[in-house]
Amino acid sequence: MLIIEVTNAREVMRKRIGRLGERLIGKVVDAEVEVEKALIQEMETAFQEFGIKARIISVQGPEVVDNNLQLPLKIKDEREVDFTDE
Repeated sequence: MLIIEVTNAREVMRKRIGRLGERLIGKVVDAEVEVEKALIQEMETAFQEFGIKARIISVQGPEVVDNNLQLPLKIKDEREVDFTDE
């Protein structure tokens, strides 16, 4: 099992939308949500290319504090990744 915590979502969005759009971060655009969506899409594509079947689950709630994962988890999104045999 892998857990990936994106720690620079705001910076990624700043680079993507530029100075003018930077004012929208947190007001109209949720940087974390947008980066998670893009990351899930990239992972899904890569998994399909490698023939990996997986469940990618976006959750809300856990935090890493002093190298310990704190729960509870609230599932925000889930995607089943499958591949087609050619």
